[in-house]
Amino acid sequence: MASKQPKKSKSLTAAVPLLLGAHMSISGGPYKALERGHSIGCTAVQVFVKNNMQWFAKPFLETDLNAYLLFPDRPQIVFGHSSYLINPGATNPDFLEKSIRALGEELIRADQLKLPFLVLHPGAHMGAGEATGLKRVTRSLDQVFQSTPKTKCKIALEITAGQGTCLGCTFEQLAAILTQSKFPERLAVCLDTAHLFESGFDISSEKGFWNAVKSFDQIVGRERLVAWHLNDSKTPLGSKVDRHEHIGKGKIGLAPFREIMNAPEFAAIPKVLETPKKEDLKEDVMNLGVLKGLVQR
Repeated sequence: MASKQPKKSKSLTAAVPLLLGAHMSISGGPYKALERGHSIGCTAVQVFVKNNMQWFAKPFLETDLNAYLLFPDRPQIVFGHSSYLINPGATNPDFLEKSIRALGEELIRADQLKLPFLVLHPGAHMGAGEATGLKRVTRSLDQVFQSTPKTKCKIALEITAGQGTCLGCTFEQLAAILTQSKFPERLAVCLDTAHLFESGFDISSEKGFWNAVKSFDQIVGRERLVAWHLNDSKTPLGSKVDRHEHIGKGKIGLAPFREIMNAPEFAAIPKVLETPKKEDLKEDVMNLGVLKGLVQR
């Protein structure tokens, strides 16, 4: 799965579209997320496919689905994020069954919204141990894919901060799921800057960032990367505590964000914020402004 590290460049050309945006609420209907994103100039938007704090949801109303699919001036890319309730590594049989069923239903909803992939936290082993947990996660994902053979939406495993017994905090753990799966073509990866830093990757300098990217390329493979979550961290390097902060206001600093915003090899990869905000989206506007200000033309 190794891939050669591309030669990095310090700037983008003006002709390259900037795939940049934020996670948007679907409150009021999925089209509302596009409306909110459009209002602040997002060219990339991430959404939940249902209420994040509920296991299951009623089917989309046809009017809401049509309003979403026919929305004018759509972002260049819209992708999904799964519910935080889902744990494909759960040891409790009832919880595991709910997780598998819920994830399958979310893939179906994602297909209805024509989303290319659904970001998923790999889950937690709940004391069963890393090896056992990774095997259970892989089996669970295989079961989800087997139960939804007609869905096209992929699952993008997100690097985690490693809090508690959470899995997916190392490239080796992500690679284990990818290589053990019976459906590797349905799997991809999402990298979160805060999670990378919190899990122990010192990306706070240009050199440290590219060292982490090189390691990712060698262990997982750059072809698997489909999204960046751009978040600063409230907690220090290796804290294993997942707390997002505004860009340039946390422990990471601006170095990795400058590299991500300018490297041509990330130009086609959507980059979205998951930083704290209120309904007026002023914080998103501020953070997007900081990120755009890092682009060297």
